[in-house]
Amino acid sequence: MFALPFFRRDLPALKGNLVTLRVPFTNDYREWSTLRGESRAFLEPWEPRWTPDELDRTAWRLRISRYREDYAQGTAIAFFIFEKTSGKLAGGITLGNIRHGVSQSGHVGYWIGERFGGRGLMTDAVKVVARFAFDTLRLHRIEAACIPDNIRSIRVLEKAGFRREGLLRSYLRINGVWHDHYLYARIADDPLGSAGTKD
Repeated sequence: MFALPFFRRDLPALKGNLVTLRVPFTNDYREWSTLRGESRAFLEPWEPRWTPDELDRTAWRLRISRYREDYAQGTAIAFFIFEKTSGKLAGGITLGNIRHGVSQSGHVGYWIGERFGGRGLMTDAVKVVARFAFDTLRLHRIEAACIPDNIRSIRVLEKAGFRREGLLRSYLRINGVWHDHYLYARIADDPLGSAGTKD
């Protein structure tokens, strides 16, 4: 359970230069399923294998329940990414595996719809989540794992001030295959990263 007073159901939206982040709501289903469906070929190489009911409303309700349970337990916070200029859903970003005590760390994972790629939105979102993790949650370290072939994601992390720390062998099962991943991390007092860059 989050011990700090700002962890309530009405967690305020987080604002960046290009994006606004907020927790997902049940009525986001249509926009989410449309964006994910049209971006499937773009996303599948970098994600766990999609289930046959991946975009069904029943699976969506289970997903929302899991988001709420993780939030209530203090282990993760899922955000949707909205483009500021249009107000449209562009993707999602999660701060997960949140640990306190001697670790004070978390792990960042994210996805973006294909038509929103290359606009700097994800770089901005990662920076916003990093500020939230360090300033609000008082975490000391945040990590992200990235398949070595995912050049776009590597650029996002490096522009957001993450440093590559090593290679994790056969780390995550992505699209049905175990993949090595680069481990990236940011420490609370690292520079935030360059501004005005495109992802």
